[in-house]
Amino acid sequence: MSFGKFISLEGGEGVGKSTQARLLAERIEAAGHKVLLTREPGGTKGAEAIRSLLLDPEGEGWGSEAEMLLFAAARADHVARLIHPALSAGEWVICDRFIDSTRAYQGGGAGLSDAAILDLHRIGCAGLLPDVTLLIEVSSEESAKRLAARDKGKSDRIGGRAVEYHARVNAAFSALADAEPGRFKRIDGMGSPDEIHRRILDAIGSMVPTP
Repeated sequence: MSFGKFISLEGGEGVGKSTQARLLAERIEAAGHKVLLTREPGGTKGAEAIRSLLLDPEGEGWGSEAEMLLFAAARADHVARLIHPALSAGEWVICDRFIDSTRAYQGGGAGLSDAAILDLHRIGCAGLLPDVTLLIEVSSEESAKRLAARDKGKSDRIGGRAVEYHARVNAAFSALADAEPGRFKRIDGMGSPDEIHRRILDAIGSMVPTP
């Protein structure tokens, strides 16, 4: 059996990743393929527990280095117990966030070393990267507006950080896409969910099977 396909969706707050991940999974399933739709941090029991530790707005929170390590631990469990077995079985994996979110949030946003983040990823996940990373982009102003409408003043610990932090995150995502154009596909996040879904299908072309 051939190794499966791995697609991640990335972007800042409120860009619609979860909706687009679901629509893409439905499209591939309609073509008769088995799809694992998952998210980060999360996906496994252990990683979901770490998600609560990371995102719960109560308490003092974590320092940048501890936060990076927690994300790495959650991802290592996610890959070992869920993602890699699914890929080995020939399934498609659609993941809402992966390593590039850590590179953008804890790297670009918090100023940690990209090399250190990638070293942890090599240790915990053998350096696994998606076949394609869909970066859904909207302006920082539009992202802030969507986040306010979505969370109504009750953001999680990371979503609730300052506008300047999220601007650095968006800039980091853009820089990653510029540095790895072979893996990243940049998607305009403005418009209806169906319009964005069509842009995604156009971007990845023949990779997606026809129903």
